[in-house]
Parts: sequence; C-alpha cells; structure tokens
Amino acid sequence: MARGAVARLSGVLAAILTAGLLAGCGGEAATPEPPAVPAVQAAKVTAARPSGELQASGRIARRREMELSFRVPGVMTDLRVDAGDRISAGQVLASLDPTGIAAAEQRAAVELERARRDYARDQALFEKGFVSKQRLDDRASALKAAEAGYSAAAFDRRWTKLVSPVSGVVLERVRQSGEVVQAGQTVLRVADEASPLVVRVPAPDREAGRVRLGAAARVRVGEGAPELAGRVSRIGERADPRTGAVEIEVELPASPDLRSGQIARVRIDVGGPAADAPEAMARIPAEAILEAQGRQATVLVVDPATSTARRRTVAFGGFDGDDALVSGLADGVQVITLGAGFVADGEKVRVVDPASLGSQRTAAR
Repeated sequence: MARGAVARLSGVLAAILTAGLLAGCGGEAATPEPPAVPAVQAAKVTAARPSGELQASGRIARRREMELSFRVPGVMTDLRVDAGDRISAGQVLASLDPTGIAAAEQRAAVELERARRDYARDQALFEKGFVSKQRLDDRASALKAAEAGYSAAAFDRRWTKLVSPVSGVVLERVRQSGEVVQAGQTVLRVADEASPLVVRVPAPDREAGRVRLGAAARVRVGEGAPELAGRVSRIGERADPRTGAVEIEVELPASPDLRSGQIARVRIDVGGPAADAPEAMARIPAEAILEAQGRQATVLVVDPATSTARRRTVAFGGFDGDDALVSGLADGVQVITLGAGFVADGEKVRVVDPASLGSQRTAAR
C-alpha cells in the first residue's frame, strides 16, 4: 500500500476513535463536582443575666397572730370585744354559759365523795380481815379515777372564759354572742403588738435559693406611697406542695401607718447565682443537645470564621419544657439545632432559616 494511503487510513481511524470517545462522554470533558455543604438551622445563645432583685407581693401581718377558741362547747353568752379593740394579757374576752359545765363538775364531785367513802369503809374492813386485798385495790383504783374526773371537770370550768394570752389588738370577731360554739371553733383573731410587722411573699424555688437572711428589702404599700426599708428575717425550709413556691418573710420597721392585712409590694436584693445554678444558665432548644450524661452535655456550634461545626462540652442543668439549660457558651454563639445529628465535628455547614429549608423541600417534591 502506498504511503499516502496508509497516512489517510490512520487519520480516519484517529478521527473515528476521537468521535467515539467524545460521544461516550457526551461531547464534553468530565469535571468532578464539589461535595454538597449540609444545610442546618442554628439558634443564637443569649447568656443568662439574672436580675439583682426579687419582686413579689404579700400580705402584711404581725409575726404572732393567733386564733382564740374555747376548749369546750357551749353557748357564748358574753362577748366583750370587737375588731380593732385593744386588749391586754389576762383580760377576759368572752364567756360561755357555765350551767352545763357546772353540772358536770358537781357530778364529778359527787362521784369523788362516794369513792372516798367506799375506800375508807373497805380499808377498815380489810384491817379486820373481812375483805380481800384485791377488793381494797379496786376501791383505790376507783378513787383515783374519780379524782381524775373531778380535776378534768374543774379544768373545763376554767375554760368557760376566753382569756387573752397577749397584749395587742383584735383583728377579727368571727362569732357573735348567743351562738353555740364548738370546742376549738375560732371566736376571735388577735395580734400580739409586741411582735414585729412582717410581710410574707412567695418566691419560686429557683429564685428562693438566691435570697439570703438579712438581705435588704424595699416595701411599698399602695401606689405613690414611700418605700420602707426592711430585711429578710426568715426563709422557708419547705416549698408549697401545690405551687412549689417558698415563703420569704421580710421584717418591717414599726410604723403607725401599717396595718395587718394590707397588701405590699416587696423588692428583695439578691446576689448572683453560682455558675452551675439554673438561674445562671442559658436556654437553648432541647434538640441542640447531642449527648447528655450527668451534669455535662455536648452540642455543635458554628465557627463563624470557617463556617464549620465544632463540638463543645457544656455544663448541663437539665431540661425545662422545650428548652435545655446549659452554661459554658459565649453570648451570641450559634448552636446547631435542626440537622445537628447529621453533621460531623469539623464539617462545613450552611446555616439557613426555617423558611428557606421549607422552600427547598417544596422544590424537591
């Protein structure tokens, strides 16, 4: 074959081979695609800033306020005081009709006299050998029982008069003269004016932990009234089983303008909580927590300089509703929420808002 023909045949084969390769590649040279950057949602951390004071409302009262009642039932025939009256210790405030109590005391006296006669007679017979020792012991027991019955009746008679245990003021008259009252039924509410005025306010259990005995407090009674200086005098040891609140007592200075029963607004100075206290922890969405064990948890945060996910260990204070309580994250840091479980430490991410994710899902459908 002539050299020219061979050259022409080689050119044709090369052209065919090139066309086949181009056809197999779609007519273009293949280029590798970059890996997709996962889209995630993130929430910005706002560090907790606990207030320097606790605000609450409560009712003013004397520290010692008591409800007075009779120990025995009866008809109240004499009620000598009313609300607002001043009273002194030992003063008779009310009386019951003594007829029934006096009759019971008289019956007890008769039984006691009979028991004494029976014992004296059998003692004389025992000394002569006419009665047994057992019978004499029975008479002695009956005598002791009669003496106890008479003492109880005499004690009840003393309780037909209601005597004030303190010097103070009558806060409320609950019953009226002529009514039948039962044992222990409140007749009067009185206050001991020797005890200080206090205001008791409920505090959430988390806030109560920040209050200290002796802490300064400011109390206002009514709009426009001047604030009074007080101090925390007692912190409850037990939370209310229904509300979970702890009672805080604030002692007030003596003032002629204050009355038991008035409503007061209280502001108590409180110190900052410890770093791991729930009050000092930031709130983040619960789905941001990857793992939690004891008082530690892990989350993924977004590194703003490189747009990568970084794994962080934080102090964990538990869950509160849809939130998790954490500390150890700087203010303003973005913590990954939706998609955190599908992102590795150090992987690049793209933070999007929920609206854009929703539109992407719609487009994909």
